[in-house]
Amino acid sequence: MLTLIKDLAIKLAPRLIEIRRHIHSHPELSGQEQQTSAFVSGILSSNGLHVKERVGKTGVVAELQGTGKDERLLAIRTDMDALPITERACLEFASRSLGIMHACGHDVHTTVGLGTAMVLSQIAEELPGGIRFLFQPAEEIAQGASWMIDDGVMNQVSNILSLHVFPSIPAGSIGVRYGALTAAADTLEIIIIGESGHGARPHEAVDAIWIASQVITTLQQAISRTQNPLRPVVLSIGQINGGRAPNVIADKVQLLGTVRSLHPETRANLPNWIEKIVANVCEPYGAKYQVDYRQGVPSVQNDYSLTQLTQLAAEEAWGSDRVQVLPEPSLGAEDFSVYLEHAPGSMFRLGVGFKDRLINYPLHHPLFEVNESAIITGVVTMAYTAYKYWHQT
Repeated sequence: MLTLIKDLAIKLAPRLIEIRRHIHSHPELSGQEQQTSAFVSGILSSNGLHVKERVGKTGVVAELQGTGKDERLLAIRTDMDALPITERACLEFASRSLGIMHACGHDVHTTVGLGTAMVLSQIAEELPGGIRFLFQPAEEIAQGASWMIDDGVMNQVSNILSLHVFPSIPAGSIGVRYGALTAAADTLEIIIIGESGHGARPHEAVDAIWIASQVITTLQQAISRTQNPLRPVVLSIGQINGGRAPNVIADKVQLLGTVRSLHPETRANLPNWIEKIVANVCEPYGAKYQVDYRQGVPSVQNDYSLTQLTQLAAEEAWGSDRVQVLPEPSLGAEDFSVYLEHAPGSMFRLGVGFKDRLINYPLHHPLFEVNESAIITGVVTMAYTAYKYWHQT
């Protein structure tokens, strides 16, 4: 069966590259993927899958039913949205939409999802159960998974698989990670409320800017001495708003940032921990404060057995030397984690790097580029993993 899957994927290779380049040339931002969805739906329908559009606002769901009596339903999720980045790579198929670019590889993800559906649709008689393909919008704003789930895409799903491109791994290889793959990413707003005054008489005021600077410094110092270093926390203040004039003591400062963590227990304690630190800084100087900690998507926690299944399938397909067990997680976020609250699943990393280049630009970079030979690696790995899902020895 592996040989057949490889043969089918290789025959599809020219078409898949054509599909990927079309998607890359016509990127759409989160929640605006109407043209991409229509394009994806047309390909799926032409390959005999039952397709439903406008799921999760601009998402697409396709069903492939096997011929057996296994009641398990396997989902395969790929995302479709692009980023508000101006592409600087000089490609013949570069983005035609000014200021929008597929800088995170979602064009490749969508293509691999389509290729997997096209391959498996040709061997449906060998599948004892059903497969549900989820083409998700709005991953970049961490909302699309919830939109899809609200529309019922995880109903009856037993397990779910996904992938994400990884430029630091060469094309032709994949990476698997047991346990935590990505971090939980939460948002933080802190408002420091002081009292305005003349810049020449700071002792008559409560300087919100100075106190805000103490809050930032104390938070960063406290992480290194109060948080378990084996359970990392990354707190980044990315925006500061405050003050009205150079010679006026500011009475209000807004701090905006993100908080990333890997362990659920650590994450649960962070809101109270942050508020206590802010309170302890503000109180001696007579300042008031507000802390708004908003939970975003949780950490992706890969299921052990499904990760092992992916690893074994990839090693059979490509050899163990082209399969890396990743020693470290990423502190980036992925809303694939939201699906994992409904069914066990696993996401693997698809290498897209060029072996002969000194620099493979990272995700979200305007010069980010992928080695398109990785598409077949992704399709075969995903399709064979799905096949083995029902045929494990």
